[in-house]
Amino acid sequence: MTYFSILESPIGPLMLTSNGIAITGMFIEIHKYGPAVGKDWERGDEIPILIEGKAQLTAYFEGKQTDFDLRLAPEGTEFQLRVWKELQGIPYGTTISYGELARRIGNPNASRAVGLANGRNPISIIIPCHRVIGSSGALTGYGGGLENKRTLLSLESGVLAKIPVESGLFAG
Repeated sequence: MTYFSILESPIGPLMLTSNGIAITGMFIEIHKYGPAVGKDWERGDEIPILIEGKAQLTAYFEGKQTDFDLRLAPEGTEFQLRVWKELQGIPYGTTISYGELARRIGNPNASRAVGLANGRNPISIIIPCHRVIGSSGALTGYGGGLENKRTLLSLESGVLAKIPVESGLFAG
C-alpha cells in the first residue's frame, strides 16, 4: 500500500509518500519524475511517518531545521542508492558539483551518471539533491525546477547567515 499526504509549502504543494513505516517519496508539484496517485494509493494524513515528515519539512521552510531525522526507503538501483546516500552527507547550506559527487562515491568519471541518479532522487529536499550544481557554479538539472532549486539554496544560505558562529551548529 502506498500512503500519501500533501503539504503546502513556499515552493508549492509537496506530496509525501510512504509505505506506512518510512518515507518513500517527496515530490514537488512540478517534479519531472513525480508519480501520479494510483488506484491502490490511500490518503495517509494520520500515518505517523507522514505527520513527522510534514512537521520536519515545515520546520525546514521556517528556517528552524537544518537536517532531517526520518526513516527513508527510496527505491532505486544500487548505483542510485549510493548516490542518494552520499547526497545526505552534503551539509546544509553548501553545494558541491556533480564531479565532486562522483569522486565521493569512488567513481570520478561518472559525473553524467551521477547527474542522472541525482535527477531520479525520489525524496527531494530531504535527500538534498538541490545542493548539487554544475562545475562552473551554475544551477543545473533539478527535477523540481531550477527556480525551486534557487529558492531552496537561497533559503539555506539565508538561515546560515542568521546562525551565530558560537552556536556550535557545525562544530566537529
